[in-house]
Amino acid sequence: MKKPSLPVQIIMGLILGILWALLSSSMGWSDFTIDWIAPFGTIFINLLKLIAIPLVLFSIIAGIGNLSDTATLGRMGVKTLALYIGSTILAAAMGMFIANTFNPGKQASEEQLKINRLAYELWVNDSEGVEYFDDVRLLNDPNMASYLTDAQSALAEQQSNEELNAKMSVLKNKKETGPLQFFVDMVPSNIFLSFNDSLMLQVIFFAIFFGIVMVMLPNAQMQPVAAVINGFSDIFIKMVDVVMKGAPFFVFALLAGKLAEMAGDEPGRLVEIFKALGAYTGYTILGLLIMILLLYPAVIAFLVHRKTNMGYWKSWGYFMRGIRPAQLLAFSTSSTAATLPVTMDCVRDNLGVDEEIGSFVLPVGATINMDGTALYQTVAVIFMAQFHMIDLSLGQQATIILMATLGSIGAASVPSAGMIMLIPILESVGLNPAWIAIIFPVDRIIDMVRTVLNLTGDASVSTIIALSEDKFKVVDQEEL
Repeated sequence: MKKPSLPVQIIMGLILGILWALLSSSMGWSDFTIDWIAPFGTIFINLLKLIAIPLVLFSIIAGIGNLSDTATLGRMGVKTLALYIGSTILAAAMGMFIANTFNPGKQASEEQLKINRLAYELWVNDSEGVEYFDDVRLLNDPNMASYLTDAQSALAEQQSNEELNAKMSVLKNKKETGPLQFFVDMVPSNIFLSFNDSLMLQVIFFAIFFGIVMVMLPNAQMQPVAAVINGFSDIFIKMVDVVMKGAPFFVFALLAGKLAEMAGDEPGRLVEIFKALGAYTGYTILGLLIMILLLYPAVIAFLVHRKTNMGYWKSWGYFMRGIRPAQLLAFSTSSTAATLPVTMDCVRDNLGVDEEIGSFVLPVGATINMDGTALYQTVAVIFMAQFHMIDLSLGQQATIILMATLGSIGAASVPSAGMIMLIPILESVGLNPAWIAIIFPVDRIIDMVRTVLNLTGDASVSTIIALSEDKFKVVDQEEL
């Protein structure tokens, strides 16, 4: 009997992880799952992170070192940034379309909407410099008196949330820095500290700088250095292959552990989380899946078919099969950076993108490109406004798209970037930043899918650039 392919094995691991989490929760074994199974998932992520930094370093240096001149690098850099910014704006616009088409925030009960609106009005009255969006004043309606206590409790609960306060503290520290702090943080003072703290942006800067100087020096002088760097790059690429042999088990452990933490010994808790924010969760995931399964594959299929005459639908399947292992891994790890070694492997070996393209474009994308985050932030802000009976104008929604785009680029060095960057977006349109506490319960679930979109966007951009640079070669995918 033929052994199932790696993507099929990973899918089996995902399904078994979900089933085990439900079983262990209903049987009261969640502590066992967290103590004895989940650590293997943590080990898996640690292994991937262990490989990611040196792989990025040596791959970028090797890729740039193989270029004939710095003009080629400059051209690739401009294309990369333009495509990443464009894809992020597109994702935010998709979020705006989803939120305005399906109105997830308006699908709560009328009673809940009134309580939320009263809480909003109480917050505006207590906040300096904040103005109402409209002329509605439920606080002046005597019929709303029965909802006032619930509204006050809801507002107090949001603003006293410990997780919210921790994220506000992180953002406050970031705000105290200057406007150019992002660029200051990009340049390391000690590259070994950057390795130690996993500061990917600094590692990328150092690698690009190193590679450019290599190109500037005489080729004969740099050949021994290039040989060593290419050797290290090959070693870390092989490490990815070795680690991925255990991916199905590790993915099972990772997903079982995450769900066990969420559900505890009450499997119904997962159902309740979905039920409470079902419309928001469902429509956000719908928007993410449209881009993952339809929009990006359609663009790549058209370009690949035009370049190779493979056939449109065959090109579609070629792209989706090629990145499937990385997508499944991104779903289970919720980390584009941790999945980066596998993404580079898939794009090079499964799609046929030249290594010098993938080794430059993908690490940059894993750091600054967050299509899934931009889409999710746009839906989240509009949902929370609707949830409090507020209709945002097109101008305010355009501000959200702009902030989501800039936030996704500038959040590279911020932990829990997607959630934290919602705070300034809410503030920019005059909404209560404490509302992010509403969506905390389902953030982990959505995070798994938006990470897949982030990765798919990175793979799409690298493929487009490879096609434009004539660095794309169709490979045999029979074993996938």
